[in-house]
Amino acid sequence: MENNFEILIESFIRDNVGIDNHFISDELSQHLKQNLLELLSQNKLQEAGTGNELLVSHNKTVRSDSIYWLDRAHNNEYENDFLDQIDDFVKYLNRSCFAGINGYEFHYSLYEIGTFYQKHLDQFNNNPSRKYSMISYLNDDWQESDGGQLMIYQNYNNKKVNPTQGKTVFFKSDELQHEVLVTQKQRMSITGWLKRD
Repeated sequence: MENNFEILIESFIRDNVGIDNHFISDELSQHLKQNLLELLSQNKLQEAGTGNELLVSHNKTVRSDSIYWLDRAHNNEYENDFLDQIDDFVKYLNRSCFAGINGYEFHYSLYEIGTFYQKHLDQFNNNPSRKYSMISYLNDDWQESDGGQLMIYQNYNNKKVNPTQGKTVFFKSDELQHEVLVTQKQRMSITGWLKRD
């Protein structure tokens, strides 16, 4: 896995946006996707909001996905496999880049047809602990016409990222504004933040 970690870190250093097309294996991606669909069928997803638990706001004209937080207490084999990989990446990042990450949080994110997330930063005004954003995609056979791309805004090099299975995107939470464009197909990911408290 260290080769995948290096790909993510090196592309981040070069472009301010790290991208590895195979950070999550196809097998694990399929298991996580199936788990998300089962959670959906059990009505366990919740409407996503903006802001933290103290200042949360639900406005579907800004953000219209649904989420479910990952937690080792769920004792889900595939969630834990994913979190094990994140643990390994954090150790590698701290060792190689002195990042000082000491926590993280991740959730499933489901966008149904016609949903989106307007341009935003991934940092709260009253809590700067989120240092890096990470998004891992679970969508196979994604086409450009399906929409739902992640649009990352930089002064000199905007990036439009297709949410294809296994791909992970990595960038600083407080620096790059980004949005999820309107999706024309059910779109699934795991989104989270590496934190330094």
